[in-house]
Amino acid sequence: MCIRDRTNKNTKMKKILLILIGLIPSLTLASTDAVNLDLTSHWAGYLAVTLFVIAYAFVMLEEFTHFRKSKPVILVAGLIWGIIGWVYASKGIPHAAEAALRHNFLEYAELFLFLLVAMTYIEAMRERFVFEKLKVYLISKGFSYRQLFWLTGFIAFFMSPIADNLTTALVMGAVVLAVGAGNAKFISVAFVNIVVAANAGGAFSPFGDITTLMVWQKGLVDFQQFFVLFFPSLVNFLIPAAIMHFAIKNEKPEVVDEVVDIKTGGIVITFMFLLTIATAVSFHNFLHLPPAMGMMTGLGYLMVVGYFVKVRHNSNDPISERFDVFRKVSRAEWDTLLFFFGVIVSVGGLGFMGYLALVSEAMYVQLGATYANVLVGILSAIVDNIPVMFAVLTMTPDMSLGQWLLVTLTAGVGGSMLSIGSAAGVALMGQSKGHYTFVSHLKWIWAIALGYVASIFMHLWINAALFDVPI
Repeated sequence: MCIRDRTNKNTKMKKILLILIGLIPSLTLASTDAVNLDLTSHWAGYLAVTLFVIAYAFVMLEEFTHFRKSKPVILVAGLIWGIIGWVYASKGIPHAAEAALRHNFLEYAELFLFLLVAMTYIEAMRERFVFEKLKVYLISKGFSYRQLFWLTGFIAFFMSPIADNLTTALVMGAVVLAVGAGNAKFISVAFVNIVVAANAGGAFSPFGDITTLMVWQKGLVDFQQFFVLFFPSLVNFLIPAAIMHFAIKNEKPEVVDEVVDIKTGGIVITFMFLLTIATAVSFHNFLHLPPAMGMMTGLGYLMVVGYFVKVRHNSNDPISERFDVFRKVSRAEWDTLLFFFGVIVSVGGLGFMGYLALVSEAMYVQLGATYANVLVGILSAIVDNIPVMFAVLTMTPDMSLGQWLLVTLTAGVGGSMLSIGSAAGVALMGQSKGHYTFVSHLKWIWAIALGYVASIFMHLWINAALFDVPI
């Protein structure tokens, strides 16, 4: 009987221990999640906001200071979380801040890997003269300035959903500079048109802009649902383009006879890029895995293709000109990638302090979702759409599918109103050699604003049923 009692007691003790062990992780998580200090009225919060404002002032003045935008935001990101860590450690709860920061790291890691692969493909296609071939083709056809204005605009609009608005703007900008040499007026107006077209085209595709990519990766809007924004985006492009059309003289530039051949592997790499996009979409939609995993699989496609190009066709080329995938990775837009890190981590820190909750209350509760989302687009023109959209995603306001598509649209096209409002505009200011400036873009803000308002009304009209669809 003693042996049986002892056995029963041991069995009971084992069960109790197993239950406690099972509860430990959940208890730990619960305590971590529960601890979230409100620092909005604390010296730490005031200091963090001040530092962020100073950093972003440097970002907005990059055109004049030539101080890379990644430098101030990365520094401030470290300082903000250092302040948070200090406060939480002094309260004896350091693990709460650590858990929140790790969450920010995960969000950035997915975005980083996705963009790194996309940028690598773009660089590979550029090196294989895929974009150069397009440029020479347009130059050699003898189009008038007005025809080139519309061609570059439409190509930018339909290229941006695949190649992203930044790359599209740079490629089309090179075309405009080549055909418009000696015609400063044409270059200036055409550049404004390209910025508007690239941003508008990027708004109806998850791959067209960083903001749409973030919304898609968050799982708030499905891949195919973005395409309902096609007509609002088209209206956003067409209205200012139709107005600017009359500012261009109907003359023809000199035809330049130039022959460019796509290098070996260029066509295959282009198809691999399209396959990579399809893989990322499939991973997300059908396998419910992060799109970044699909993109990394696509990087594998490029590495395999690169091997055969290198082995079979590089033997007679100089070492400096041989195809090397890792060389393409090194030439990615690292300043842009690091800028995203600084922004995401900084905004995440401000959100952890409680500021985004205050903003969400002021915008989405007091103003209402529609007015708040329209305001997001206006803020995107001033601040840049990436931190604004990340802030909205961090707030996670309770909105319908139609409202999430509205904020996707406004954040994407709102940046077109000022040259500093989007990566495409900032990049073209650097490329234009003084022909396209903040002031030259500002002259057309009224026309761009008309397109912005019209695109919103178009979305509210044709997609009215989606405003009743919950997320």
